[in-house]
Amino acid sequence: MIRRILLTAAGVAVIVASGVAAGPAFVDITAKAGIRFQHYSGANGKKFMPETFGSGAVFFDADADGWQDILLVNSSRIPGEPGNVTYSALYRNRGDGTFQDITKGSGLDVEMYGMGASAADYDNDGRADLFISGYNVGRLFHNDGGGKFSDVTKKTGIAVPGWSTASLWFDYDKDGALDLLVGRYVEWTPATDIRCQMDGKNKSYCTPDSYPGLPPILFHNRRNGTFEDVSKPSGVGVNRFNSLGNSYELPRMLKTLGLSMLDFDGDGWMDVFVANDTHPNALFKNSGKGTFTDVAPSAGVSVTEMGVARAGMGIDASDYDESGRPSVVVGYFSNEMMGLYHNEGKGLFIDDSPASGIGKPSLLTLTFGCFFFDYDLDGRPDIFATNGHVVDDIERVQANVKYRQPPHLFRNLGNRKFVDAIKEVGADLIRPVVGRGAAYADIDRDGDLDLLITTSMGPAYLYRNDGTTNNLLRIELEGTVSNRSAIGARVDVRLAGGRNVWQVVKTGSSYLSQSELGLTFGLGSATNVESVRVTWPSGKMEMLPATKANQRIVMKEGAGPVKTEPIKR
Repeated sequence: MIRRILLTAAGVAVIVASGVAAGPAFVDITAKAGIRFQHYSGANGKKFMPETFGSGAVFFDADADGWQDILLVNSSRIPGEPGNVTYSALYRNRGDGTFQDITKGSGLDVEMYGMGASAADYDNDGRADLFISGYNVGRLFHNDGGGKFSDVTKKTGIAVPGWSTASLWFDYDKDGALDLLVGRYVEWTPATDIRCQMDGKNKSYCTPDSYPGLPPILFHNRRNGTFEDVSKPSGVGVNRFNSLGNSYELPRMLKTLGLSMLDFDGDGWMDVFVANDTHPNALFKNSGKGTFTDVAPSAGVSVTEMGVARAGMGIDASDYDESGRPSVVVGYFSNEMMGLYHNEGKGLFIDDSPASGIGKPSLLTLTFGCFFFDYDLDGRPDIFATNGHVVDDIERVQANVKYRQPPHLFRNLGNRKFVDAIKEVGADLIRPVVGRGAAYADIDRDGDLDLLITTSMGPAYLYRNDGTTNNLLRIELEGTVSNRSAIGARVDVRLAGGRNVWQVVKTGSSYLSQSELGLTFGLGSATNVESVRVTWPSGKMEMLPATKANQRIVMKEGAGPVKTEPIKR
């Protein structure tokens, strides 16, 4: 029996007996790090729909000093309703394990009913900009440097009416400038609020079925500091039909909560998977000619085998089984289990959730933020999911479903199998919360990946990953011909024995959140890799020969490695 010493959130050392070797433990360092954030939903007793959705978080390098900073999106009073005025929070990573709240005077200290955000350098000036979504909110903030941002929404032509949710930056036409895709939810206002009842007596929160959906919006970057709405010509915002030789179109009314970019068919053009709430999912195939077609029904990811649309929240894509193809994980409602769509090739996916081992453990939980990441650095992508219900008294009608729920941490065993390892990583992370957003980053630059979770009407939690002894390789990219953030670049790492693992630099994913752009490759006990290949969005390909493990390598398009430094393990 192996005994592991863990440090709890209260700073008390406890000894945990385990039948397995000591491994990673996630330690709550929120207070020690100086994170003092509290989400506010604007709830005032009227059970208005936006109150239950929470908000997301973004890891990004706001001041370009090489350390991952944090944006915690906050809501506020619902427009036209009484309540408190609250702001999102920007925390600067000091590089010593602590963060400084630099919100005041940053330009982000403005009232809005925020929900989500995504970060990328849309104008290729070397600084990561921010788009923030929410109820009646869709604002673009330009990074002016020094932790200062300016609202350039109107100046750039960004116009997002209604309720916006997930967003992502990607260069869908590969012209070297990042475009912006914004998902939207439903047509709801306080004036059109419907009195829904769960018990036939008291008002409860309505399901999305009660309101019509909204089409997503795609903004094309004109490369002159402005954007144009191409939702209609691209096909993202409309359904096109042909009846008896007559063409016509209708708005594509989705109810989007999750977006993930992926090249599912390997044709070199970035596609988008859309997770919708009680509405069929969408899989937008990029034609490479500026247009998209929803192929979700033929791909098998639109609805269940019974033809029922599930309630999709968070989402991510990764090659978790080394098939060479990206598969997709989606967080669903309680009693629906998570979805793990395995990419079979030839445009077809199958839901591998029941057979993989993640189905049964996730049956009763309600998953919001979820993503693939290699928490133990063994070279296989694991799955994290943060959970929490939307009804605070759900136990009155479903005794086996809780409002506060522990997360899932599905360890990848290989051969398309997972096991929930949440009990193996310490007492802090297993704490039941009303989870919403989630993201990962190496906040202390020690090589392993740390976690950030947001909660509805509660605090944010920052967890440091301790005890990971496996080796790794970290790759950070800077585009020149391609977009500066290198969004869409693919990095292939060839390991001893002929194994090939790969990742794509991407924004979006999870739920209303975004993880860091740097790529971390777990190597297990391997001390070197045979080669590294970078395929830039421009099509240019660059190779690195045999490379030692435990290094951070910064590569610039056309120049190769411009910085290499060791990572202390």
